[in-house]
Amino acid sequence: MAHIQPSASPRRPDASGKVRDIYDCGDVLLMVATDRISAYDFVLPDEIPSKGEVLTRISAFWFERFSDLVPNHMLSMDPANFPAEFAPYAGWLAGRAMLVEKAQPIPIECIVRGYLTGSGKASYDRDRTVCGIPLPDGLVEASKLPEPLFTPSTKAEQGEHDENISYERTVEIVGEDIARQIRALSLDIYAAAADYAATRGIIIADTKFEFGLIDGRVTLIDECLTPDSSRFWPADTYEPGRVQPSYDKQFVRDWLRANWDMQGEPPHLPEDVIRGTTERYREAFSIITQTPYEPLGGEA
Repeated sequence: MAHIQPSASPRRPDASGKVRDIYDCGDVLLMVATDRISAYDFVLPDEIPSKGEVLTRISAFWFERFSDLVPNHMLSMDPANFPAEFAPYAGWLAGRAMLVEKAQPIPIECIVRGYLTGSGKASYDRDRTVCGIPLPDGLVEASKLPEPLFTPSTKAEQGEHDENISYERTVEIVGEDIARQIRALSLDIYAAAADYAATRGIIIADTKFEFGLIDGRVTLIDECLTPDSSRFWPADTYEPGRVQPSYDKQFVRDWLRANWDMQGEPPHLPEDVIRGTTERYREAFSIITQTPYEPLGGEA
C-alpha cells in the first residue's frame, strides 16, 4: 500500500494532498509521501512503487545540502523520533515519512525555468513570451534560456488548476518583502542545484519550490527538487529541438497525452508505464544522491 490504511492507522490524515498525507502532531507535522502520482492536476488511479520513498529521501538530501543557503522545515526522518502513536508503523514509514516544523504556507508555487519546454514552450510559440516575460526569437524545444526565469503561480486546491501569475501579482498577494525573498531564494537554490546536478550528468530543466513562514522567517517546505516537482534530463543525450528523455514523471505525462483526451476520470496506466516510471524515479535517486537505491521501509 502507498498510504497508511485508515482502518489500521491511529487516525485519518489531517490533510491529504495529491501525493502527501499530513498528520498534525501538535507542535510538529508528520508528512508521509505516498506512491500516488498526479499529472495535469489529476491524481491517477494507479500508484508507482517506491515513489513516495524516493521523493522523501531526495528532498532530505537537498534540504541538508542547502541548509546553509535557506532554512527548511525538516526535523527528522528517523521513525524513532516520530510521535509514539506511529511506532507500530515505523517499518513502513521509514524512508517515506518526515517529521517537520509547522509553517504558515506562502500561497505561491515558486517555479524556476532554465530551459524551454512544457507549457513554457507552448506560450513561447504563441507570442514569444513565457508567463509574460519576453524572450528572443529562435528558441526551440529544450533550448537553454538566456537566464533562469522565476514564473510563479497560484497554489490551487486539489482538483483545480494552478494559474500562472506575474511577479507584480505575487507582490499583491504576499507583499513586496516576501515576494522579493521567495524569488531570490528560488533562483539561488535552482542555480546551486543545477551546478551540482551538472556534475552528476543531469540537467535540471525546471523545478518548483514552496515556502512558508516559521517564526517570521521564510523557510523551504514541502518537497525539494524531486522527480515530481522537477524535470531531470540526462546531459549526455541532450539535444535542443526535440523532447528530451527524462528521469521524472514526464514518461507518464507523455503516455497520458497520447492515450487520453483529458476528459472525465484519468485512465489506468499500463504495467510497462508503471514499471518504467518506478525505474526512472529510482535512477534519479541514485544519480543525484550518489547512493544506490535500496528501500528503507515497506515497499508497495
